[in-house]
Amino acid sequence: MLSSLPFTIAALQDAYARGTRPEEVVDEVLARLDRIGDPGIFIHLCDRDSLMAEACALGAYDPAKPLWGIPFAVKDNIDVAGLPTTAACPAYAYTPERDAFVVARLRAAGALMIGKTNLDQFATGLVGVRTPYGAPRNAVDPEIVPGGSSGGSGVVVGHGAVAFSLGTDTAGSGRVPAALNNIVGLKPTLGALSAGGVVPACRTLDTVSVFALTVDDAFAAFEVARGFDPADAYSKPLPSKPLTAPLPALRIGVPDAASSAFDGDSVQQETFARDVARLATQGAEIVEVDFTPLYAIAAMLYQGAWVAERHTVIADLLARDPEAVLPVTRQIIGLAETMSADDAFRGIYRLAELKREAEPLLAGLDMLCVPTIPRFVTVAEIEADPVGPNSMLGTYTNFVNLLDLCGIAVPTAPRSDGRPGSVTLLARAGEDAAIAAVARGFEADCPRPLGATAHPVPTPAALPAAQDDRIELAVCGAHMSGLPLNGQLTALGASFLRADHTAPWYRFYALAGGPPARPGLLRDSGPKAGAVAVEVWSLPKAAFGSFIEQVPAPLSIGSVELSDGTRVKGFLCEADGIAGATEITHLGDWRAYLDQPLETA
Repeated sequence: MLSSLPFTIAALQDAYARGTRPEEVVDEVLARLDRIGDPGIFIHLCDRDSLMAEACALGAYDPAKPLWGIPFAVKDNIDVAGLPTTAACPAYAYTPERDAFVVARLRAAGALMIGKTNLDQFATGLVGVRTPYGAPRNAVDPEIVPGGSSGGSGVVVGHGAVAFSLGTDTAGSGRVPAALNNIVGLKPTLGALSAGGVVPACRTLDTVSVFALTVDDAFAAFEVARGFDPADAYSKPLPSKPLTAPLPALRIGVPDAASSAFDGDSVQQETFARDVARLATQGAEIVEVDFTPLYAIAAMLYQGAWVAERHTVIADLLARDPEAVLPVTRQIIGLAETMSADDAFRGIYRLAELKREAEPLLAGLDMLCVPTIPRFVTVAEIEADPVGPNSMLGTYTNFVNLLDLCGIAVPTAPRSDGRPGSVTLLARAGEDAAIAAVARGFEADCPRPLGATAHPVPTPAALPAAQDDRIELAVCGAHMSGLPLNGQLTALGASFLRADHTAPWYRFYALAGGPPARPGLLRDSGPKAGAVAVEVWSLPKAAFGSFIEQVPAPLSIGSVELSDGTRVKGFLCEADGIAGATEITHLGDWRAYLDQPLETA
């Protein structure tokens, strides 16, 4: 029965393979939300009829779509076409005509968007209760704050009502709710996920983040959502790296005794020491680091020029209707009105100096491991003091984006008092896969429930060893999964990595001849070019020669540019090979061409 199914991606995919329909999953999502009975989770929950229509439109189960039928939620500062985007401020609301870049990619992969979640207004806060829509209740313990600013996104995953959700993270909003709701929070490298269609907090520091019940699920959603977006000036063409087993003898930095901060919570201090000891037993070299320069960087986020970035987002609203903004939000962002352009540049200079001071501390380390939060905060504390405990929650998070680090918050075993354990792993930009691989180790060694559910965390599958004896190959036609020539790949030991698209400067053709029918991919930056669906496979280098011997003219193997700007080997067509071919660039997908009626295909 679906009512007893953990909403992990693997469990849902197994259910679909056995005949479950996405319409049934939609009904179960709504049933779970009814049982939870928390109206503060969503600002806009899609109605049953629209969800059923979207589920029905998925058609037959398609395992080639990595998130087919997987329910997810979206923080309400991220656009979903046709639904209001409020940023938790009714006076700011607008209705976008198109999905945010990341939402569009997830839906194209088959994911089902359930609704828009509650947040600290304008993503300003780490507590999750700064909202006029009624705060969501923490999934684990309603006396604890849900965490913010992505409170609703963290809570709905913590309850196991969706498989994953999107948040945003500027100061820790994609990590603090994870710690408080016993889930995973993946904060990507800046620019890896496009912020196109996202209401900014600090545009230069923002990233979309992912909450999930497991590391593998968070990373799977991240891999689908990532990609270079030329329309977003802060998007970066970063290479995608698969999950592989962690390298031996990692050097992991932790706060030294003098700079550790637990705000009087001895249980949290003991739990972090336990979790660091686990890393050591796994072969890591633990290096104590003075975090004082990092804390100085963290202080700049709300005391320096970056508050002015927040002000740019709502300056017009503050001018015409200041009462539309919550008093605590207005107080924080209003600090910008006391600053000058000189202050902004002084802040930029000071940040550069502090970064230089921090460089020797971080040199030679593979990553950092920190407590995700110093201690737990209750709703009553925030009611008494809306600012102080909120600031404390950002101790280990506020410096991260200013230093352009990637991070992942992962639950560890419960504390001695039963509350969730959590650590965050941090590394240089681009090392998202490396920290995720280490985070998986806590899932293997630390028994815990999935969020607030009764389901135990599944033991993650073993990862392949990091290796350089394989080559990535993009295929766009008969070698794709389930098509006639796929066996040529699998017979040589190839393994499927991911579905993707080319960069938008290729033309696509159905070549003359066959069987089997074959496509031709031709690079062309002209106005008729577009993006083409591909599958990326991993092929042993030793087998590569045997494979290309089977490639007939006019096809060839060259370098194909993918959507994120990286290049892999892949099928291309010689220019004279398109004689007599039918152009199908407008379809953008070989399967879409094959699915056409015979008279048009």
